[in-house]
This record gives sequence, C-alpha cells and structure tokens, in this order.
Amino acid sequence: MTDETAQVSNSLADEIPTPVSQEPLIDDLGRTYATGKRKDAVARVWIKPGTGALTVNGREGGVYFARPVLRMVLSQPFQITERLGQYDIVCTVAGGGLSGQAGAVRHGLSKALSLREPGLRSVLKKAGMLTRDSRVVERKKYGRAKARRSFQFSKR
Repeated sequence: MTDETAQVSNSLADEIPTPVSQEPLIDDLGRTYATGKRKDAVARVWIKPGTGALTVNGREGGVYFARPVLRMVLSQPFQITERLGQYDIVCTVAGGGLSGQAGAVRHGLSKALSLREPGLRSVLKKAGMLTRDSRVVERKKYGRAKARRSFQFSKR
C-alpha cells in the first residue's frame, strides 16, 4: 500500500461515525413518553415499571378495549420483546374508532419501549411495530357521491 492510499483510507475511517450507545429517555417520575398514530387516532402513551396495568382515558384498559382482538393488538409489542406484565401503561387517546385507537396505542407503546430500552429497537423495527400505518380515509371529491363513487347515471 502506498502512502497516498494509506492517507485516503485513514481519512475515510475518520469520517465514519462510530455508533453511540443511546441513553434511555426517562422523566423525573420514572416514565417514558411516546406518541402513536393510526388513521385519525392519536395516542399519548406513558410507560413505567410495574405490574402490567393499563389505563386508557382514565378507565381500565379491559373496559375501554372490550374486544379480545383489540387487547391482543395492545399486547403485541410486549410479547415480541418478552416484557409482558413488566410495565404499567397510562395513555390518552382521541379521534377515530376503537380499532384505530388500539393501533395508535400499539404504535405509541412500541415507540416508548424503544426509547426506554434502546436495545429493543431492532426487534420492534423488524416486526414492523415502529412504522406508522399511514392508511387514512380518502377525502370526498366534488362531483362524486363519495370518495370514488359517481352519482347514478340516468340515460333519460
């Protein structure tokens, strides 16, 4: 190797950033906060170490999300990361329907877990939990009955 190529390779090595170990984001009360979104629903989620209690808009999680499918959606981030029952969850959610709200809470939980334990980010990212589901209802256009449906055609 010549001196010029050695200098070039050393200068390239200096420009490559070294991975920085990210510190967990925890507030004064020992909580981690994240915002989750799906459709029109927006969820503000706080997690802290505990027994796995879920509070949604001041009500118990099992009462607010009564359908078993919605409760399963909420537990997915904890099942994937093997943290089931280790965190208490307090969240406020607004907008959309119950399914969109459950998806928003799941998104917020995943983000909060990755902020609290940065090592879990790759597991959650691989499972698609950190990606916002960007599908929203298409707007109604003028000259149409709905977003795409035309008015009934009349020949005469």
